[in-house]
Amino acid sequence: MSGIAGILHFDGRPVVPGEIEAMTASLRHRGPDGVRHWRLGSVALGHCMLRTTPESLEETQPWANEDESLVLVMDGRVDNWEELRRELLGSGAVLRSRADAELVLRAYEVWGTGFLPHVDGDFALVIWDARRRQAFCARDRLGNKPFFYHRDANTLVFASELRSILERPWVEAVPNESKLVEMLADQWPSRDQTLWTGVLRLDAAHVLNIGSGGAKVLKYWDPDLSEAQDFHTDQDHVDRYRSLLVDTVRRLSRSHRPLACEVSGGLDSSALMSVAARLHASGVLPAPDVRGYTLRFPAGGRADEIGYARAVGEFLGRPIRERPPTHRSPSWYRDEGHRLRDFPGYPNGVMHQGLWQSAVEDGAVVLLTGVGGDQWLQGRRGYYEEELRQGRWQNVWQCFRADADACGWRSATGWLARFGVYPLLPEWARKTWRGLRSAGPTPATGPGAYWLSPGAQRQLAAARERAAEAGAMAPVLRPGQRHLMNNLRYGFDTFGAELAERQGAALGLEVRHPFRTHRIVQFAFSTPERLRLRGAVNKYHHVQALRGWMPEAVVRRQDKAEFSQTFLAAIGEAEQQIERLGDHGLDGVLDPAGLRELLAAYRRAPAEGWQAWVLWNAIGCAAALGDG
Repeated sequence: MSGIAGILHFDGRPVVPGEIEAMTASLRHRGPDGVRHWRLGSVALGHCMLRTTPESLEETQPWANEDESLVLVMDGRVDNWEELRRELLGSGAVLRSRADAELVLRAYEVWGTGFLPHVDGDFALVIWDARRRQAFCARDRLGNKPFFYHRDANTLVFASELRSILERPWVEAVPNESKLVEMLADQWPSRDQTLWTGVLRLDAAHVLNIGSGGAKVLKYWDPDLSEAQDFHTDQDHVDRYRSLLVDTVRRLSRSHRPLACEVSGGLDSSALMSVAARLHASGVLPAPDVRGYTLRFPAGGRADEIGYARAVGEFLGRPIRERPPTHRSPSWYRDEGHRLRDFPGYPNGVMHQGLWQSAVEDGAVVLLTGVGGDQWLQGRRGYYEEELRQGRWQNVWQCFRADADACGWRSATGWLARFGVYPLLPEWARKTWRGLRSAGPTPATGPGAYWLSPGAQRQLAAARERAAEAGAMAPVLRPGQRHLMNNLRYGFDTFGAELAERQGAALGLEVRHPFRTHRIVQFAFSTPERLRLRGAVNKYHHVQALRGWMPEAVVRRQDKAEFSQTFLAAIGEAEQQIERLGDHGLDGVLDPAGLRELLAAYRRAPAEGWQAWVLWNAIGCAAALGDG
């Protein structure tokens, strides 16, 4: 984990002395192990180093080839370092070190701009190709590493954080009203926009090729919808998933320091800790030790999971360090937004700050989280349609029996009709069905984003239309792939990963998400829906794979902790601040009366949930734009 920055003038103008140093100065917290620069005329690159792997001890960046015709800066790591090294050596490449940065640069030398399919891992990188006078920029497949940039006719400036770009004298800090509207509506149709006009994020799984002749942004990866995981038995599939999970944890655990694991007590984070501990006991964990960390909430509350986390520690024979959640005042969020010139974070994310600090105090520089498990392991009742379309009647019957045994015959029959029979009917029959179901009072659908001004509501509708046109979903081959594709394109998940990455970087910690890797995502797209949800057991194949590896109480657990109390406390302290936002309308985007109505609705039912996210988005956006 590191920080990167760069300035490239394609018209040949030299970079002003001290400019790249000013950029890395604002990223200094990302480089506790050193900050270095590379300059040549019109190009200047900067790198802030945090060493997180044994191989990184041999790495200095920017990394150049022998004649400095290629220079790389990268925030990231290569998770298939063993395979890529063998592949490069087999292609005749000469490697000077074990550094991941060299593997990436040599891959570019061997395969050119099409090298990314050979590289697994989390990364944001730029390769300056002096012969072509072009920059090749890329971001990892899931967007776990941040990459922001601004370009005009002659210059590209990029960095790991927004403020490093916004502080450049030629970059105008003009609020991006379109993105502001999206966030104030808690909708995320655009994936490349930031709160500042002209300052973009490179989208996940995209590359940016830019030179004096112009710029092209291209997507380089999507899951293979045709790949199938058809095994002879369900147990074969469970075994294959377990093998993939174990290998993923092994790869993402590579560190020269003790590995830290969040252990909330839920299925996903507990599974990672259990797998890592098992690997360590077998002597194959690529880290000297593994330690668990959990948040301790007030006993008996809806967020209290401490009993499950302690059970995991007892089962594994490893203590789990406990820490109360971190609470920050509204003024902290305001100051953080002003300082970063970016959204300061959510209370349910900031609550981990103290916990992560404990891991750093114990010597860790790498932390594993269970983020992504819900998106890629959970299932839907669409398995009925999947199996009926394939004519797999035995599977349909097995699904029906499992649903009936767990939830009753009435529920099972309703699910079979709604999620299996209905989608297969001709349009005239579905229309008749809808008419019969809609007989009687029509349920209220809600008034929409009434807290936005009329102009902002029109902007939101336009943004959604643009996103729909630009990101038309490819035809799925199985019904269960629909919700997975929606998950993949949901902009908030990448935004959340950016916030977590930035929070870890401020502490000198690289945050890694094994469930947000493209191999896990591909496996999800290739998994029959009936193996993700069976009866009342969600994440069925995950649960079956971990039996005997975790306490049975955790394996059987199907509920989740609820962290609305973190919002309750924060919004309660910030109510006057919210009311002031309505008074001046946040530059005309918020409707003052509508905002007051939203706040009143939240006060009537604070645990309902969605209003808290909207209100906090308003607080965070105002802080980032300097209106807090």
